[in-house]
Amino acid sequence: MENSADHMDFDVLIIGAGLVGASLACALEKVLEKVLEKGSAQQGLRLALVETHDLSQARDVPPSFDARASALSWGTCCIYDQLGLWSDLADQAQAITDVHVSDKGSFGVSRLQASDEGVPALGYVIKNHILGDVLLNRLRDFQKQGSVTLFSPEAVESLQPIPGGMKVQLSASEVTAALVVLADGGRSGLMEAMGIGQELRDYHQHGVIANIALDRPHHGMAWERFAGKGPLALLPLISDGEFQHRMGLVWTLPDEEVDAIYSLSDDDFLTLLQERFGFRAGRFLKVGKRDRYPLTMRIAKEQVRPGLVILGNAAHAIHPVAGQGYNLSIRDTVALADNISTSLAEGVSVGDLGRLLEYQQQQLSDQSLTGRFCDGLVHLFSRTDSAAILARNLGLVTLDYCHPVKSRFTRKAMGL
Repeated sequence: MENSADHMDFDVLIIGAGLVGASLACALEKVLEKVLEKGSAQQGLRLALVETHDLSQARDVPPSFDARASALSWGTCCIYDQLGLWSDLADQAQAITDVHVSDKGSFGVSRLQASDEGVPALGYVIKNHILGDVLLNRLRDFQKQGSVTLFSPEAVESLQPIPGGMKVQLSASEVTAALVVLADGGRSGLMEAMGIGQELRDYHQHGVIANIALDRPHHGMAWERFAGKGPLALLPLISDGEFQHRMGLVWTLPDEEVDAIYSLSDDDFLTLLQERFGFRAGRFLKVGKRDRYPLTMRIAKEQVRPGLVILGNAAHAIHPVAGQGYNLSIRDTVALADNISTSLAEGVSVGDLGRLLEYQQQQLSDQSLTGRFCDGLVHLFSRTDSAAILARNLGLVTLDYCHPVKSRFTRKAMGL
């Protein structure tokens, strides 16, 4: 019998239960509610999610001081509020009320303020494991309600296009889906196996991340400080444990410096960091566990095929200079959920290429603008020649005094 969307085991199968994949599952639950409210002819959404880790087991909680965190833009927080998730996150999130942007040793300074935009915060910083736990608990609730099928722990061995969708070979079984969403970060090798390449730009930089204790409160201030050959970012963290005043550090270093700096003792690391950053944020007292990773821009050459969507870091991984990568992925996630909702309401297969191309075209501008924005910042603020220094300082001063431009810049950073 010829396959069609109606004969698939699932309408949507998500590969990867990380933050993006789990967020899509939550968004699709809202889609299902809307479809049922409208009395669509299709009274259900057969949803499944595949994850290599065992989702039934409690995850390890990192040491409190060293727990990694992410900056969620105001727009992303609004999305999570619409999905009914923010109430479980708000008490454990640190508001970013101001962002201070400066070039060490130069005159250029700009300050972005939430009060100027009429909102309580430009965004929030939350520990990754807390966000993950809230999403995972919601997935478990969906599973109990019978609205999602979880294959966990389970691995996808191959994907094969078939009429009406995709055949998914799991390690222990085989299923079909009208639409497969690949949200595993691109680490599984499935993209390569399907012949989907990536455009790669190597910045010849590494990001060093750690948590820092300070001698004074941060008052919700985030810092973007350009010093040396790359930017330094400090994100305010919620008070926790022995050291009440903590911030998350993201230090961009050229490849030729990273080994020497990363291997410094804690005291020497803090001394150099204080020298590069200055004392605007206070005195640095302690550094936690350090991690490092190479900085590249990776863009999938194809984001959609019949019955297939690439989502999250698998679709685009951009420089963390402005903290936009995850927020961009969440905007993609909501747009995809809306696309699926429209297909269901119109009785069109959720894997229809024409519909998926509409999703891709809709998000292309946001993806391109965000990528170029971060890429431009990297190049401008990594240069040490006098012409570039003068240009960026004039730009910071202009931004601070030209309120319409500043407002547009701020709202873009807020994901609006």
